[in-house]
Amino acid sequence: MIPVEWLQWLENTPLAATIRQANWLYPGLEILHLIGIVLLVGGAFMFDLRLLGFSPKIPVSDVAAHVLPWSRRGLWLVVPSGFLLFTTNAESLGQDPTFGLKLLLIVVAGINVAVFHRITFRNTPDWTNEKPPFAARVAAVVSIVVWLATIACGRLLAY
Repeated sequence: MIPVEWLQWLENTPLAATIRQANWLYPGLEILHLIGIVLLVGGAFMFDLRLLGFSPKIPVSDVAAHVLPWSRRGLWLVVPSGFLLFTTNAESLGQDPTFGLKLLLIVVAGINVAVFHRITFRNTPDWTNEKPPFAARVAAVVSIVVWLATIACGRLLAY
């Protein structure tokens, strides 16, 4: 777990206090976070669905070129907005097992992406008009399940 002293310090920073006290800053960060999630997970899901055999007439490399940059842009919104939201309630969230599970799932998602892009996705020209290899389909299922579980954990933290 994260040291309580560090969580308390983070929650008591002027930045965290400003976010908590400003009328529209926290909701604005939540909106940015949600937009980032839509871009990140939406792009990933579209790519995953192609890997699972949907829209087989569109080459996998074309889908990747079109949707994965949007996923990366979403990541650029999710990470800083999520961190800033975390600072406002760091002590409670840092000790919540659901938050720990959410972080673990994000790490699993990152490992899945890294393995897929470094190993499985190397021969994409061969995947045009045919079913992607088994390893690619497994990565797609893992991606979908892990992102759905991550989103579920995020929502559960609000209650």
